[in-house]
Amino acid sequence: MNEPPDELRLKDHGRTLVISYSGGQSFTLSAEQLRVESPSAEVKGHGPGQEITVAGKRNVRIVKIEPIGHYAVRLIFDDGHSTGLYTWQYLRELGERSEERWAGYLARLSAQGLSREPKEHR
Repeated sequence: MNEPPDELRLKDHGRTLVISYSGGQSFTLSAEQLRVESPSAEVKGHGPGQEITVAGKRNVRIVKIEPIGHYAVRLIFDDGHSTGLYTWQYLRELGERSEERWAGYLARLSAQGLSREPKEHR
C-alpha cells in the first residue's frame, strides 16, 4: 500500500519517529532502527547479498525530515547519514514488521560480534 501517512512527527529529541495514518493506525519507530534499516545503497548494497549490518547507532537521532515528491521522505541523521529515501510503502513495512525486523537485526549483530553501542562507549 502506497498510502502516505497523515503525519510524521519526531519525538524525544529526534530519537523516535511517529507515523500516523488516517484510519487511526500509527507506528512508533526508533531513529536507531530507521538508521540501521536505511534503504540506502550504503546499507542495502547494490544487489542481493550485499547488505551491511550497521553497528553502533544506539544514540543516533533524526535531525530533519525532507519530503521527496509525493512518494517518500529523506531522513537526515545526526551521524551525517542522509542518502536513504524512505518511500511510504517502506515506512509502512518497517512499522508493520518492526519487531520481526528488529529481532533479525539483533541476531545479525550478535552473529557478527557487533554492538549497538557507539565505538566511544565500548
